This record gives sequence, structure tokens and C-alpha cells, in this order.
Amino acid sequence: MLHLPLLRHGREYHSMDLASAIHFKTRQPIAMVSQANVGLIRRDLTLHHQRAVEALAAFTTRELIDICHRAGHIFLEDPDDYIANTSATTGMPRALVRGNMAKIHSMFTSMERVLAGLTRNLHLEVIDNGFLDGASPVSFFPRGHSLGVVLPSNSPGVHSLWIPAVALKTPLVVKPGSAEPWTPLRIIQSFIRAGAPPEAFCYYPTDHAGANEILRSTGRGMLFGDVGAVKSWANDPKIELHGPGYSKIVIADDCADEWEQFLDIMVQSIAGNGGRSCVNASGVWVTRHADEIAQALAERLAQIVPRDAEDPEAALAPFANPDVARRIDSTLQQGGLDSRLAEYDGCTYLLPTVVHCDSPDHPLANREFLFPFASVLQVHQHQLPEVLGPTLACSVITRNASLCRRFLVSPHIGRLNIGPLPTNSIRWDQPHEGNLFDHLYARRAFEMAV
Repeated sequence: MLHLPLLRHGREYHSMDLASAIHFKTRQPIAMVSQANVGLIRRDLTLHHQRAVEALAAFTTRELIDICHRAGHIFLEDPDDYIANTSATTGMPRALVRGNMAKIHSMFTSMERVLAGLTRNLHLEVIDNGFLDGASPVSFFPRGHSLGVVLPSNSPGVHSLWIPAVALKTPLVVKPGSAEPWTPLRIIQSFIRAGAPPEAFCYYPTDHAGANEILRSTGRGMLFGDVGAVKSWANDPKIELHGPGYSKIVIADDCADEWEQFLDIMVQSIAGNGGRSCVNASGVWVTRHADEIAQALAERLAQIVPRDAEDPEAALAPFANPDVARRIDSTLQQGGLDSRLAEYDGCTYLLPTVVHCDSPDHPLANREFLFPFASVLQVHQHQLPEVLGPTLACSVITRNASLCRRFLVSPHIGRLNIGPLPTNSIRWDQPHEGNLFDHLYARRAFEMAV
């Protein structure tokens, strides 16, 4: 049986403690995954972190950008086994896995533009030397010696968010999601094959205690998880949190009567990538026509049905753990809906769901789930944007300059699209959740005598 090893600063290590990677449908193991315990993680990160820092420091940023470009092409090579395995353990249809591969490849090969966006067009010499002299000298220093990343299993595309750490000369300590060990390992292997120093990479499948040790022992952290997982780290500035997005589409007064023109954008925002991304819209907030919009969305989303994982038209993912689907369905029923559970070919799905909520206080008005789900609410324009609450990605469809300014000054919106743009439209030079350069580097006052 296939065995996925640990990577301890690039060295493969086969642990006696193993976990099974389970096929979502047959519930049979398809691979054994070595597990890292807390002691091993602590020892490695205490004794060897300086070696990892020095290995990356030996490269210029330009050389690391070139390595990223090569790694992107390597990542796409011979994908059949990777796609099959990722689909098998996550339930994600193969067509969606391929789409996520393309997203990751784009991150690799767009690295120069990504760094320009993250650093706001700083000269790369700042990363190499720590300073840039001249009329306006600047200096930046690393906030920590490594980046610890605790990853989810919902979608391979999220892994693109930590890839730039390598070009930013920051060693990586990665804990994969239990159902998705494939993508982070493939990314790391692609980096190493492309010429990145193996010492810069640790890959530690582990349990909850091991994940906490990674976040404690690395200089900076990145955590993906549900509300409960991120809440426990909410007051730690060293950890960049990626929880539910509560992303939304807003249609204002001046465009409300044109809502049918924006239906495709709404459907794409809700259902893209199987509804599994934090930038998928989970709410449509409008000032008029909420009934008609909810009905039209329901009719369109009802066309998305369970299909075989190999079907190129498959756009809905089953739940690898049926109990998760049942718990979500119970929550939906408590909110007044009929059951949305569906069984197809031995797999458990939740069918795409639209709920028209009469108030922001409705129990389903501001919720997010791992399938295409959206609440539709009608609000008064004067309530916007405050009534929305925290929102990762927001597409505001309006031509009202005054309303646009209110959204522009809102501190509760992570990514703002003005105009008919889907919430899941991504530009790598426009990070939608945090800024990795700001997370990894801090600016200092600096002057050099001549």
C-alpha cells in the first residue's frame, strides 16, 4: 500500500505511528500516512530551524522566483494519480481537482506579480539585503524564523496561499488536513525538484496536539479551520486566521431592478468549486426583489445534481464524512428547511440550497457551509454595509458613488469588488485574506550614514 512519509527538513522519515487515508466511498484505506508526534516536532523545530533559514538565505529572491516557476510546471506533470487520490479521500470531483491544480499552477508561475502585490512594488533587494538605500531608505526584518501552516481538507486551492513564503525566504512547516495529505506534499516535492533547498520544508501529518505545537514553535503561523478552531487563536497576533468567509453579493437600489442581468454572477459566486471556498458567496443582500431572486437562484442551483466523480460535468462534492453532512442538515432543518440530504451511488450529498430570510436575525441569515448554500435577504440601503457583519469577499453591484465610499471605508470587508464581479474572482496580486509579506516581515526605521 502507498505510504506517505514525513519530511523532516526535507528528509523522508517513516514513522511507526500511522494513520489511514480513507476512500470517501468505500471507507477502505488507500494509503498509510506517517504521523509526527509532539516531541518529534518540537525537537526538529528547536534544533534545525537555523539551518533551514540559512538554506533559503543562500538564494536571491530572483532565483527563488525562477524556482517557483519551474515548480509550477513540475506540479502539473503526470497528474492522474494525484487527481484520483485527492478525489478519493476528499470526495471532490476530479474536474474540480483539476481546476484547483490550475489555480495552484497560476500561483507558482505568477510569483513575481504576486510579490509585487504583497510588497506594494518594493524592490526585491529589500528581501535579499534587508534594506534599500536611497532618497527614501527602507528596511524590513523577518518577524519569525519559519511559517507554520495548519491546513484544511475542503479544497486544494487554499494551498496557493502559503506558496509565496518560499520566495519570501521563509521556511515552511506544514500540517496537512487529515483527508487531504496529497496537495501540500506534492507542492513541497515540486519545490525540491525545481531546486529549492530541501532543508526549508517540514511536512508533519499529525493530530490536534501536534498542530498546536507547530503553531507555538514556528515564528509565524497560518491556521485554516472552522469557527471553533480559529477562535482559540483569535488573540494571538503571530497566527493569521483563515476561518469562514461569510462572503456576500450586494445589489443596491440603483441596480436592483436589473437583478436578472447578474444572475450568472450570483450562481458562479455561490456554486463555484462546489461551494467549498471561503470566497464563495453565502449571502445575497438586496434592497428589492428578494423573493424573485431567491426563486431564480433556487431554480438555477437545482440543476446542479450529484454525478460520478469522473464525470467532467460534476460540480457537487459528496461529504467524505457522512456524519458532517447529517449535522449540517440538522442545522438547516432547525432553521426551518426540509432535509437537503441526498444519496447517490453510495455517497452522501447536500443539495444546493437557497433560503429567503426575512431578517438578519434569522438563524440561517449569516451562515456558511461546505456546499452551495446562500441566504437571500432584503435590507434598506441605509443599513449597508454595517448590517452585513464581517465579510471576507463582497461584491457590491452599484453605480452609487456615495454608497461605494461607505463600503470602501468599512473595516469589516476583506476583499471588495465594486460592480458585477463574482466573489470568487481571485487576483494573486490582490490578496483576499491577509497579506503574507506583512505577516512575515516588519518595517523598521532606517538610515545609513554616507
